[in-house]
Amino acid sequence: MSERTAIFPGSFDPFTRGHHDIVMRGLKLFDKIVIAIGYNSKKHNRYFDIDLMVEKLEETFKDEPRVSVLVYNKLTSELARELDAGFLLRGLRNTTDFEYENSIAQVNHYLNDGLESVFLITAPQHAAISSTIIREVHRFNGDVDEFLPYKL
Repeated sequence: MSERTAIFPGSFDPFTRGHHDIVMRGLKLFDKIVIAIGYNSKKHNRYFDIDLMVEKLEETFKDEPRVSVLVYNKLTSELARELDAGFLLRGLRNTTDFEYENSIAQVNHYLNDGLESVFLITAPQHAAISSTIIREVHRFNGDVDEFLPYKL
């Protein structure tokens, strides 16, 4: 049986406890998960430095050899082809996320017909957490440690 590799793509600005939960639950489904930090063309400037995020994620998953982290700047469907990954892993917090992710999943499947999107419903305790909210709290010197799986 071939290895079941999933890419967990996102801007992860920052990577939250909700994201961490999706990865850990995804490891029950996949042999390997690649956290792929992409440059989102709609988000021109990152709030948290991308190298810092890679460092924090590598530290967070240092004891989990089935998780790797990389940065990419291309179509996710093309990255999946290059990595021989058959799955995209995504978390859904609400119906708004579903509408957005459904459209992306359909385009990704069109661009790479061997690529399947797998959606996990966000655990209730993480559903209200978004990277946007965390950035705003941090911008005004609020404590965000409770929402992140690492210390900034």
